[in-house]
Amino acid sequence: MKRLIGFLGWIGVALVAAAVVIRFTQPELQEWSQRLAIAGLVATLLYTLGQWRDITRSFQARNVRYGSIAAGSVVVFIGILIGVNWIANRQNKRWDLTSTQQFSLSDQSKKVVTSLTQPVQVKVFHSTEDVQRFRDRLAEYQYLSPQLQVEYFDVEKQPLDAQRYEVQQFGTIVFEYDGRRERTTSDTEQDITNALIKVIEGKAKKVYFVQGHGERDSAGADPRGYSQIAEALKSDNFEVGALALAQDAAVPEDATLVVIAGPTSDYLPGEIELLKGYLDRAGNVLLMIDPIDRQQSASVPNLIALAKTWGVDVGNNIVVDASGLGRAIGAGPEVPLAMSYPAHPITSNFRVMTAFPLSRSITPVEGGSDGRTAQTIVETSPRSWAETDVAGLFATGKPELDPATDKTGPISIAAAVTAAAANAPAPAEPDAPKAEARLVVVGDSDFGSNGAQGIQGNGDLFLNMANWLAQQENLIAIRPRDPGDSRLSLTEDQSQRIFWLALVLIPLALVGVGVRVWWKRR
Repeated sequence: MKRLIGFLGWIGVALVAAAVVIRFTQPELQEWSQRLAIAGLVATLLYTLGQWRDITRSFQARNVRYGSIAAGSVVVFIGILIGVNWIANRQNKRWDLTSTQQFSLSDQSKKVVTSLTQPVQVKVFHSTEDVQRFRDRLAEYQYLSPQLQVEYFDVEKQPLDAQRYEVQQFGTIVFEYDGRRERTTSDTEQDITNALIKVIEGKAKKVYFVQGHGERDSAGADPRGYSQIAEALKSDNFEVGALALAQDAAVPEDATLVVIAGPTSDYLPGEIELLKGYLDRAGNVLLMIDPIDRQQSASVPNLIALAKTWGVDVGNNIVVDASGLGRAIGAGPEVPLAMSYPAHPITSNFRVMTAFPLSRSITPVEGGSDGRTAQTIVETSPRSWAETDVAGLFATGKPELDPATDKTGPISIAAAVTAAAANAPAPAEPDAPKAEARLVVVGDSDFGSNGAQGIQGNGDLFLNMANWLAQQENLIAIRPRDPGDSRLSLTEDQSQRIFWLALVLIPLALVGVGVRVWWKRR
C-alpha cells in the first residue's frame, strides 16, 4: 500500500508536467490540459494525505525548526512564482534578436493596427495541423490592439462556416470591418497588412500616371519603368491608371493623385491649365522633373513655372555628392545619397537611406509664393553641391566645386507644399475643414523606377509621398519586408575542410585526450 501511495506522487508530478507541456505546445487542446492538471493535483493531494505521519514527524523536536524553514522557503518560492505569473499575464514583453527583426511587425503594420477605432473581425479557416502558424502570426497583431478580434475555424470540422464565407482553400483569412469584407490566402505580414488596409479604407483611391511626354510608364517592366511601384501602390489600396492630358482634355473626377514622372518634353499651355484647375479643386500632384542630362536635352519651362507658382524653385543644375557614400551601392558622385530628412509627415520616423540617380536641386522659394510655402523633405550630405556647369560636367565627367557659381550642400532635392484650394467642393459636413491641395516636387524620377528599387528606402519614400498626397497619413511608415536569405554558401573545398575538422579531427582529438588521461591514471 505504501509503495502505491509513493507512486501517486510521481504520477501527480507527471500529470502536471504533461498539462504544462500541452498548454504551451498544443493551444487547441486547452481542455485536456486543464483535466490533466486537475488529475495531477488530486494525485499529489492523495500522496500528501498518505504520508501524513512522516509530515507530522518532521515537525517534532529539532526537526520542527528545519521543517518550518523548509516549509517557509517553499511558501516564499510559490509566492514569487504566483507574483511573476500575475505580472507576466498583464505585462507582455518580447525581444526579437534576429538580425532582420524577422519576428517583429513593421512600422506600417503597427500604425495600421494601433489606429483602429472599431473592431475588425478576423476569421481564419485552417486545416487541423496548420493552425499554430496562424496563431503565431496574428498574436503579434492582437497584442497591439484589442480591436482585432480573431476566430479560428477548422475547415474539416466546421465545413458549414467555410461555406458561409465562401472559403475555397485552406489558409484563407477573412477580414470584416464596418460592413466590408476582404480576404487573403497568405499568412505573410505584407499580405495580412495589405488586406487590413483595404478593408479599413474601403474604396480604393485612384492614381493616374500622365503619359504623352516621355514620362515613365507605370506598366513598364524595364529598369526605367514603374511597374514595381505600381504594384506597391495597389498594396496600399490605390488603383493605377494612365492619363493623356492632351487627348482627354480633363483630369478625371475620381483622381485622388496625379503623377508626372520625368517628362522629356514640356507640357502644352492647355495641359498646364488643366493641372492648375485640378489643384484648385483640391487635387494632389507628384511632380518629378529630371535634370538636363546633356547639353542638347529639351527643358520643361512650363512645368518649372508651375512649380514656381507653388513656392518651389527647380534648379538648372545637377547635384553632385563627393562624400563617397555612393560607393556603398557601387555608384559615383552623380548619384547623391540622402539620409537627412527635415521634419515632415512624409518623412516622420524615416531613417533609411535613399538614392537619386542624376538629380537636380529643388528649393523652397524664400517667403513662399502667393501664400504657398514649400518645405524641404529630402536633403543630400553636407559634402555635396549643385553643379551649375552641366555641359562641362558631361564633357569632362569630373565634377569640380566652383564656390563662385555652385551651391554647396546640403542640397534640397525634394519639397512639399500644402495650400487652400480656391475651387474646392463644399465639405459634406458643415464643421469639416476646407479641402486643401497638395504638391510634392522631386528633382529626379529615377528613384522610383524599377532599377532603383533595390535601394533600401526608395520605394518606401515614394509610397509615403503618395499616401501623404492622398491624405492617408496612417499609411506613412516603413513597410513589411520579406525575411532575408541567411543561407551560407560554401565552395566544395570549404565544405571538405569543415567535414574533416568537425567529423574527424575534433573527435580524434577528444579520443586522444581520453586515452592519455586513462594511461596516466593506469
